Amino acid sequence: MKKFSVLKLSFAFISLTVILQCKKDEVQSQQDAQIQARKDSVSAAKKDSAVQAELEKQKVTYTPFVFPKKKKDSATTAFNKNYTAAQRAVILALNRLDTKNKWRADTLAVPDKFDETLAIYAPFPRNVDMLKDVHKIAFFSYPVQAYALYEQGKLVKWGPTSLGKKSAQTKRGLMFANWKKELAISTVDSDWKLPYNFNIHNSLGIGWHEYDLPGFPASHSCLRLLQDDAKFLYNWADQWTLNKGGATVKANGTPVIVYGDYPWGGRKPWLNLLKDSKANDIALPEFEQIIKPHLDKILEEQAKTDKVKSQLASSETSENPAA
Repeated sequence: MKKFSVLKLSFAFISLTVILQCKKDEVQSQQDAQIQARKDSVSAAKKDSAVQAELEKQKVTYTPFVFPKKKKDSATTAFNKNYTAAQRAVILALNRLDTKNKWRADTLAVPDKFDETLAIYAPFPRNVDMLKDVHKIAFFSYPVQAYALYEQGKLVKWGPTSLGKKSAQTKRGLMFANWKKELAISTVDSDWKLPYNFNIHNSLGIGWHEYDLPGFPASHSCLRLLQDDAKFLYNWADQWTLNKGGATVKANGTPVIVYGDYPWGGRKPWLNLLKDSKANDIALPEFEQIIKPHLDKILEEQAKTDKVKSQLASSETSENPAA
């Protein structure tokens, strides 16, 4: 009888365990479904956001704001009065100018809609499937004097730049982010201070950094940026990893492609927006042709970088097991 009771208890315990496990599995299944639903919702929101941005871009039109030579002061006063500081910043950025150099403007292309992120004016493709396996990559365009940042093929940010002037043009092609320094001194002139400098070609001394944007390519081969953009890229891009002793490169940093040519002596490309709001747009097939010759090298170097990062993470874990 006692044996029978033990068997009954054992059976009851097993049954209870099975029931609890089923409940647990059901709860876990519900949680997994909720997590997936959130992911799907976020993904859908991002997709909707991209679609919305594209629709907004299609609706943007541009009108000229002219600064007559003999009435430049009064035109400047009107410009400051007609637009808020945030709106002026957008207008200047779209015309590849910073506040310090706004006096250089003779005609500005002014959008009828204002977006401080500049997203709705992006000349770059928003989605590039060819880059879906690339963690991060930066592009600098000579034709439209602008940069673009992509993560897994998605455009995450773009903005104005000033590349090398005609007599000191920025090297074209694929390069990689190397080292960075929050305040560097120019090797061309020691009086030139370069905040948020990120080197991309060590032997040629090319890097991006904050400096004047005068509305045309004006640098000594570097890639000039607005202050906020320089800060963003400084923190966004990854540096190289050097072998012990620092003499050789173990893994490269974020890939960077500089491409195209500027219409030297011709009309500034962004003023073409006055007639056609899509005049500066870079078509996806054209963009893919820029990427294609470099893609294998980009993925090869990325694999090296991933391996090095994994090794460093394993080493740190073994040295600090409690962490």
